[in-house]
Amino acid sequence: MRSTDSSHGDAPIAIHDCSFDGVRIERGGNVILDDISFALPKGSVTAILGPSGAGKSTLLHALTGELQPTRGTIEILQKPMPRSNRGLMGMRRCIGVLLQGNGLLSDLTVGENIALPLRVHTKLKDVIIRRVVELKLNAVGLRSAIDLYPRELSGGMARRVALARALALDPPVMLYDEPLTGLDPIAVGVIVSLIGRLNKTLGITSIVITHHIHESLSIADHVLVVANRGIAFQGTPEQLKASRDPLLQQFLRGEPDGPIPFDTKRQAVLAGA
Repeated sequence: MRSTDSSHGDAPIAIHDCSFDGVRIERGGNVILDDISFALPKGSVTAILGPSGAGKSTLLHALTGELQPTRGTIEILQKPMPRSNRGLMGMRRCIGVLLQGNGLLSDLTVGENIALPLRVHTKLKDVIIRRVVELKLNAVGLRSAIDLYPRELSGGMARRVALARALALDPPVMLYDEPLTGLDPIAVGVIVSLIGRLNKTLGITSIVITHHIHESLSIADHVLVVANRGIAFQGTPEQLKASRDPLLQQFLRGEPDGPIPFDTKRQAVLAGA
């Protein structure tokens, strides 16, 4: 999907922060995703949904350059995905990643965890780093937790600290890998609200990989459903809910029987019968 100018000469051209064009990704000789094409507008929130094993995490690894496509092109911030280690390091500074497991270092305080990327990638003075850390913690409502250790945090608080660290370098693109997993309903609501609010306030482009369908759809501008090695759907949340596609309906309703097999071996036996 590529943006094109309209017939009106003064019509604005959409800017896409992430795009895939005819991408194939393989692992161990197996094709995981094939002929993937999409473009994510700048400033949007895109939810990437799909059954387990469909390739959502593979898509994330491709977005960070950890997996290179065997065919097709990937662009980040209107530039081709670098192939050199130096180029990848530079590109990754522009991408914030919130990991499912938070990835906080247990022997560092909250403040030190958030300061780490600033110390590694910048030459800012300590007083400036401290101020940036305070600002990031304030953005996620945890400024008072700056001197606590990860073991002293609840699950929801730890997720918010990890979010603050992911935002430390002010990345224009944010990737969220299952940001709601393992959280109680209140913490889920807090994280969903934060993702939506920060996206609007900072003007960043957010990509949320998740199994939490209804929560993510509440803040998403666009939705991609990954299934059967490709994109089964791309459109707005409203269009997804209105779709009568049996695969999409099975996934949205959480039904065990349908186009998406629960027991792949059993499905193979039935198919050969």
